Amino acid sequence: MLDGPDVSVVLRGGVRTRSQAWDVVRWFADAWVDRPLQPEDGCAEAELKAAEAELGFELPAVVREGYLLFGRRDDLTRQQDPLVPPAGLYVDDAMNGVLVFRRENQDCAAWGIPLTQLEQDDPPVVVESPQGWIPFLDRMSLAWVELVLSESLFGTDSHYDACELPDTLLPNLHARYSRIELPSHPMWASEDDSPVRWYSAPGRLVRRDGVQDQSWIHARGRTIADLDIIREDLPGPWVC
Repeated sequence: MLDGPDVSVVLRGGVRTRSQAWDVVRWFADAWVDRPLQPEDGCAEAELKAAEAELGFELPAVVREGYLLFGRRDDLTRQQDPLVPPAGLYVDDAMNGVLVFRRENQDCAAWGIPLTQLEQDDPPVVVESPQGWIPFLDRMSLAWVELVLSESLFGTDSHYDACELPDTLLPNLHARYSRIELPSHPMWASEDDSPVRWYSAPGRLVRRDGVQDQSWIHARGRTIADLDIIREDLPGPWVC
């Protein structure tokens, strides 16, 4: 049973199945965004059929299920590095073909599924980086959860802030926030090993982009008061 506003509690034990991923998205939309998923939030079956006809192949089950569930929820999928609409799905020629489903907001990177893995119900995801296409997460269901968490950080309300966190404040982060059991994954813009890691406390969500001193952190509070607590817990040079 999913309950409570703490993402680390809901993701305890990780996301092991596609159905768990959909439970997490439903919970997050309700508990964090205060707008539960509705039937109209999903793309129409006809949109996916048209996309498959244009592409020339069927989409993996996990891709179809995600679009059908919340593919029209821009607040969960299109704030910073947007989910591609079904009609915009395309194949990049790299790596014998990559089905691209998400683009960085200035077209500097993309996320996709290798065509050689499309026969899997829940295939791995790769991301475009300065080194070319590299592994991102080993299951698309995990990538759906990461997409929702990341895109929700950058909402149009005033619940978001960011700063370059000095290492001197890491003890505060580790003492007051729990690591979310989402696998580390690469930051697309980095030229070295800079894994993205997630942390949370009730009503508070933090993403740390890299492990170096002064790595960027992105923070969102469920309320403005929650965001103020994050700033107090981690008194860095906040941008906003």
